[in-house]
Amino acid sequence: MFYLNFVMKHIGLKLILGATVLGLVVVCATQPAPAQTETLLYSFGAYTGDADWPDAGLVMDTNGNLYGTTYAGGAYDYGTVFELTPAGEETVLYSFGSQPNDGEHPESGLIMDKKGNLYGTTYWGGANGEGTVFKLTPAGKETVLYSFKGYPDGGKPVAGLIMDKNKNLYGTTSSGGAHGSGAVFEVTQAGAETLLYSFLGTIPDGNTPYGGLIMDTASDLYGTTFYGGADNLGTVFKLTKNGTETVLHSFAGYPGDGEYPLSGLVMDKKNNLYGTTVFGGADNDGIVFEISPHHGGSAWTETILHTFTGEPGDGQRSFGGLIMDKAGNLYGTTYYGGAYNNGTVFEITP
Repeated sequence: MFYLNFVMKHIGLKLILGATVLGLVVVCATQPAPAQTETLLYSFGAYTGDADWPDAGLVMDTNGNLYGTTYAGGAYDYGTVFELTPAGEETVLYSFGSQPNDGEHPESGLIMDKKGNLYGTTYWGGANGEGTVFKLTPAGKETVLYSFKGYPDGGKPVAGLIMDKNKNLYGTTSSGGAHGSGAVFEVTQAGAETLLYSFLGTIPDGNTPYGGLIMDTASDLYGTTFYGGADNLGTVFKLTKNGTETVLHSFAGYPGDGEYPLSGLVMDKKNNLYGTTVFGGADNDGIVFEISPHHGGSAWTETILHTFTGEPGDGQRSFGGLIMDKAGNLYGTTYYGGAYNNGTVFEITP
């Protein structure tokens, strides 16, 4: 699984692999929250060829069915796309490795178009072993839209995709590109790829994007890189539709700033950007940040909304991204921390 291997390789944390425990803690609450009810909808590995090791989140259709990917499992143990009904009935819609040059081992989740087609990426596989962009119809027919080539093309996509109004797909690759430091790409429905930007791999540009992208109303793209920036601790970047990249913020690290953003961003109606970092902040346990534009100018300003302090009273190490409700509240997770040091779910108010 990517995140466990990634953390052990790049960050040096010692992780214990075992059963998943959900530690539900609301960081900002000052009073004990009402008792909540958790329902286990499905346990993977129930039969031979079942899905195994889900790394990413889910998407839901209009009937309440859930769709996701698993890194392993399926008929060939290269991962799956699965469906889960509201009643908890699971179906493996597709097993990767079912055709020549197929994708292998998806790290990311899925997006769904209005016709119910699913789109995603795989970290491995494809014609060149560098990962793929794929489409899966409601009937279960999978098409590899694009096979990455690595250098000087992109390679090893970790994040998922976004889609514009013309159904073009956009994403990042963690490696490859003209400088071997990752790239931003576009893939059409016909499978034509355009490399929109190759990260330079030299300070102060970004390096190695693991998170996905968001798009504003002007079709400009925004994302994060895990390395790079002025201190090589990660960046927030903007890429205009004409291919001009700007580093909006370079993380400065402990104790006054975050370090190493692993996930993507969310944007509010005023074009403020929000995200998390794995490390940094006053306790070096990560932060939740806001990046705001200066109207009439090119400069952007960072505000630290929350500094994680670790267990038992707070979360620690936020790997995943954020979501935002209509009132501007932010929600996310931490891998460690909380009352049992098994992670948290948190809310940050405006």
